[in-house]
Amino acid sequence: MNTHINMGPVLFNWPVEDLKDFYFRLADEAPVDTVFLGEVVCSKRQPFFAPHLPEVAERLTSAGKRVIFSTLALVMNKREMELVRELCEMDGVMIEANDVSACAQLMGRDHAVGPFVNVYNEGTLKVMEHQGASHISLPGELSRHSIAALSKVATSDLEVQVFGRQPLALSARCYHARSHGLAKDSCQYVCDRDPDGMDLDTLDGDAFLAVNGIQTMSYTCANLLGELDDLQAMGIRHFRLSPQYIDMVKVADVFRNVVDHQIDIAQGLEKLDELIDGLPFANGFYYATEGVKARGPVEEFGL
Repeated sequence: MNTHINMGPVLFNWPVEDLKDFYFRLADEAPVDTVFLGEVVCSKRQPFFAPHLPEVAERLTSAGKRVIFSTLALVMNKREMELVRELCEMDGVMIEANDVSACAQLMGRDHAVGPFVNVYNEGTLKVMEHQGASHISLPGELSRHSIAALSKVATSDLEVQVFGRQPLALSARCYHARSHGLAKDSCQYVCDRDPDGMDLDTLDGDAFLAVNGIQTMSYTCANLLGELDDLQAMGIRHFRLSPQYIDMVKVADVFRNVVDHQIDIAQGLEKLDELIDGLPFANGFYYATEGVKARGPVEEFGL
């Protein structure tokens, strides 16, 4: 079976021209198989890039990439529900549901389920598959034991995030706006000042979490490069890279080269460390411990 390197949706508020450049480079240079498009975190950002989606999707498809459109992960009002409904009613495209309201809209149709939907056990997995899900991206908090248990019973393609800050929670409130003394409805889109999210410290000054609009993320960057062989042995064939504001084409190259055994894990980790600009790696969830911790090869190499 082939192993797929996939690029998740951009979760941050990047300038439109940066987004276009990012996707065009993916089309022309990146060894990725599937690219997820669409606004997942905040519906207020959606109008800026929406006019460019057809051009971007065409460019990626022409380059041989599979395109999947992602829905919002938190639906708060009628307008957002209508955005989700319109996306789910599009013909001839694959949709990733990131909220149960989208799951309901897509019932009976071939679709994907994103990591914001809590597929934590075999029963939920089977419900999603029965409703038509053929591709399910598992939540980042799952341990190796849980992933292996789900893989044993899955008939759908399971995907695991192997790189990027991990999404942890969504809120009706916008922390980003509040930190700048603004209300959510008049936020002035200040989240665009932090293209990788706004770092948070504890009262003691220790790095803790990151905020991206209404989203809370890990401060650390998930890194399961050293666990790819283990995941493949379980039957996992889809690996998601969650975009950071770095050279994601080179990140994709590293994962592809390790999967294809062109370079070893140590070489791959060194290359990723050079690319990530000081952000610490973590993979604690995989080892059933605190998510912020580093275990396995990442810990061995002191990254």
